[in-house]
Amino acid sequence: MIGLRAIIALSTLLASIAGLARAQDRLVGFQMPSKNIGCQFFAESGEATLRCDITFIETRQQRLAGCERDSSHAFAMTAKGSAGQICVGDTIIDPSLPVLAYGEVWQRAGFTCRSEQTGLTCFNAMQHGFSLARAERKVF
Repeated sequence: MIGLRAIIALSTLLASIAGLARAQDRLVGFQMPSKNIGCQFFAESGEATLRCDITFIETRQQRLAGCERDSSHAFAMTAKGSAGQICVGDTIIDPSLPVLAYGEVWQRAGFTCRSEQTGLTCFNAMQHGFSLARAERKVF
């Protein structure tokens, strides 16, 4: 027979596990095998957005005009809008994201990203996007 304390402890444990599962379900995206680039998909406020960050870069891009933060590492786009460098002071790279192996493609809600040993290229349904690599970052 299970005692009341054991039932309460088990209920608390199950609630914690369910909470962790819900928190992990909210992280949608991937990271490169090098762990240098990570991307997350967001669908809040009714508009899908893809943001990708790069941690190590060989050359520094200039900061965005009017941006006081170190923004040379973050890029974003909406499913049907243009892509660009964004002004942020954080990162979305998370070690719990799954790895997108070199040669693989990730797709979601109109976004496509291809992982290559030379870097990552992502674009949306309008063919706007960006390429991120240690040596160079491009927006198209």
